[in-house]
Amino acid sequence: MKSSGKWAKVIEVVKELEEKCGTPIVKLRSVAEAMTVEMHAGLASEGGSKLKMLISYVDNLPTGDEKGLFYALDLGGTNFRVLRVLLGGKDQNVVKQEFEEVSIPPSLMVGTSDDLFNYIAEALAKFVGTEGLGLHVAPGRQRELGFTFSFPVKQTSLASGTLMKWTKGFSIEDAVGQDVVGELTKAMERVGLDMRVSALVNDTVGTLAGGRYHNPEVIAAVILGTGTNAAYVERAHAIPKWHGLLPKSGEMVINMEWGNFRSSHLPLTEYDQALDTESLNPGEQIFEKIISGMYLGEIVRRVLLKLAEEAEFFGDIVPPKLRVPFVLRTPHMSTMHHDTSSDLKVVASKLKDVLEISNTSLKMRKVIIGICDIVAFRGARLSAAGIYGIVKKMGRDVVREGDNQKSVIALDGGLFEHYTKFSSEMESTLKELLGEEVAGNVVVVHSNDGSGIGAALLAASHSQYLGVEEL
Repeated sequence: MKSSGKWAKVIEVVKELEEKCGTPIVKLRSVAEAMTVEMHAGLASEGGSKLKMLISYVDNLPTGDEKGLFYALDLGGTNFRVLRVLLGGKDQNVVKQEFEEVSIPPSLMVGTSDDLFNYIAEALAKFVGTEGLGLHVAPGRQRELGFTFSFPVKQTSLASGTLMKWTKGFSIEDAVGQDVVGELTKAMERVGLDMRVSALVNDTVGTLAGGRYHNPEVIAAVILGTGTNAAYVERAHAIPKWHGLLPKSGEMVINMEWGNFRSSHLPLTEYDQALDTESLNPGEQIFEKIISGMYLGEIVRRVLLKLAEEAEFFGDIVPPKLRVPFVLRTPHMSTMHHDTSSDLKVVASKLKDVLEISNTSLKMRKVIIGICDIVAFRGARLSAAGIYGIVKKMGRDVVREGDNQKSVIALDGGLFEHYTKFSSEMESTLKELLGEEVAGNVVVVHSNDGSGIGAALLAASHSQYLGVEEL
């Protein structure tokens, strides 16, 4: 950074970013209100909103009384996990859990449906073969499995759903339009494994189930990781688009797919617009693109690139690495943002390692921290507004006379877990939105590994043997 004119340009760009990313509390209230309105619209009719508000068919969340051995399969990316849990009922909860992670060969991600599901079924059968002492299902009973499948599915019942499209590098054409539970079941039959898929669940619904199992006051789950989503418990009669019989429990878990939320109240910048235009899904997942881990680092990179191009922030030459999309990942951003050294040496070393930029001044490193602040805090505060919208929809945003019922939100995901400045800003913003009186009754808890164990718990709470005495 040489001249004062260039420095003035830097200050101007950062100031404009700060203004455009502004999330004053009145704006956040408008975002929450818009979220609630969209939730109503999505429940009223299919396609009635940017929020899909998918019916999960989960009407019995785990209670903690479940007993027995249950399996789960978690398929959501280039790895899958197979897992078993032994449940001991009220006093013992999870007696034992074991899991194995298996990576999927790249050739199978673009092959045939049979090839992929055969590979998975073989891994499952092998895992079943390692059941140790005391880890067996009761004689004469079928093993039961919860299947977490984190791709777009049109759910048709608790244990069936049609694959709408692949994402995350998968492209298996003959599986699209098929029932993924049917595909898995046929593959298990081919390898001689007798196992029933009793629930097909989305990872967010799994997190909700895992949270509820440990705490009966859990009413919603939010994932803030690479992507973002939310699920919550709705009153069945408040779902106009539901035409089936009302479930006995009177409740239905709704998978919001809230990453696709958008509203004129969202504070968007030129960087967000460019990122969206150049993305694989322009116009989609706008909320996700400003709050989730996949994108926060990329927004920071785009701001730094503008500073490099228009204010020679890193000298006469624009660092070539800075032009590479997604080179600056959110974990890098988080590491820089949490640098507490007086000379910000962690920021300096990250810039060198990731962007091959050396010899930055302390003044420049402070600007970079300021940019991380603006981008992370906007995401954190908007996440809080989204959660507040759900709390409002459920009527939990007021304290009722004599009602000391807690509303617990189960949170999971790497962004929430590891980006401390993000999560603490989110939690303090949620408290501010709720107001002092209500804030005491709304609690955020970290619910770890919902998608794996949650699916096994849902297999248990929807087991075909419920009500049959344990042997």
